[in-house]
Amino acid sequence: MTKIITVPFGWLLGQLYHLTGNYGIAMIIFALAVQTVLLPIRAKSKKSMMKMSRLQPRVQDIQRRYAGDQQKQNELIQKLYQDEGASMGAGCLWSFVPLLILFPLFTVIREPITYILGDGENAAKIVEVIKDLDPSLFNAKMATYDQVFAAQAISKYAAELKEAIPGISAATLAGINFDFFGINLGAIPQFNIFNAAWVWNWANIGLFLIPVISAGSQVLQMWISQKLNNSVITDEKGVQDKEAAEKSQAAQSTKFMLWMMPLMSLWIGFTVAAGLSLYWFIGGVYSTVSDIIMTKRYRKIYDAEDAVRIAKAMEEDRIEAEKERIRAERRAANPEGQTQNTSKKKLQKKLQQEEAAAKAAATKEYNAKKGIVEEEDEKTVMSGIPGRPYCKGRNYDPNRYASNSTEE
Repeated sequence: MTKIITVPFGWLLGQLYHLTGNYGIAMIIFALAVQTVLLPIRAKSKKSMMKMSRLQPRVQDIQRRYAGDQQKQNELIQKLYQDEGASMGAGCLWSFVPLLILFPLFTVIREPITYILGDGENAAKIVEVIKDLDPSLFNAKMATYDQVFAAQAISKYAAELKEAIPGISAATLAGINFDFFGINLGAIPQFNIFNAAWVWNWANIGLFLIPVISAGSQVLQMWISQKLNNSVITDEKGVQDKEAAEKSQAAQSTKFMLWMMPLMSLWIGFTVAAGLSLYWFIGGVYSTVSDIIMTKRYRKIYDAEDAVRIAKAMEEDRIEAEKERIRAERRAANPEGQTQNTSKKKLQKKLQQEEAAAKAAATKEYNAKKGIVEEEDEKTVMSGIPGRPYCKGRNYDPNRYASNSTEE
């Protein structure tokens, strides 16, 4: 599987070196080309991560409301992601793809005889011959970089190599020139500048600065990326939520990675050939610039969505304000809070009672004029209150049905 990556990219690096005749320039163009190939993958990762970041305020709101119910949290968060078309692991998944490609690319950089000179058949023999002639060029602890150490000495030992390997080509015997503005990109930077063997010249200083600048650029890259991601975090109304951005899980992990990844890059930069740090630096600069461009592009899309959400929220607020205004007017008109019965059946019953009362009053008035005396049929009720026959009135006896009642 690694050959699917190493063969085409190795061929590309070789062609760029032969075209430019400069390893450093070839490495810069190569890094830009690789990042361009990876750009669609990084774009998918960026888009997914931005969409996830935008949902953080709503995710945090769900977590607050259902703090004691983890299952309910997961269900609602998953439903939120489905409704918004976001995937929980898509951003991380796409971000791992460049890393999977990165490791085979290190093989291309570590084996310049095989991929730049295109002589993989004789690479092992070349390393063996030069190692016998000048073992001081090599580092026993870094055998994987033997081709880098040997490639820069091929031209020096061209006669010996031609004698040891009769079929070796003239292009291979020309070797590789790792010089880049006076810096040997095939050498390993020395971290301890206070060592007695350290020489204060541009070759050593430049070699030292390459991994340092590479690590520093990664700090800047991740800081910019975090700021850009936080700028798209909005609440359910489409308004930017800075508090949610600071408390989001992505922000916390980014703070950790802000220093972890550059420190790792710095450590690797002082253990491998400087050409690898140059590749890493150029790739980081490219990623930063493309990240800014992609963020602006996707923000236009998300800003349009936010504009719709803000307009909807404003309309809902307007409707609610109008309802509150009407309620306030009603409260002002009826400060005592008395409500009028609006039930249709109760209104009908009330009208019937009023009509009956009016008829009774009219009849009573008529009889009074005629001199007719009405006999009132008083019906005695248990409570003593005619209008409330079943209440606990003065005739109420709690022991009426007891076994020790007065009737016994």
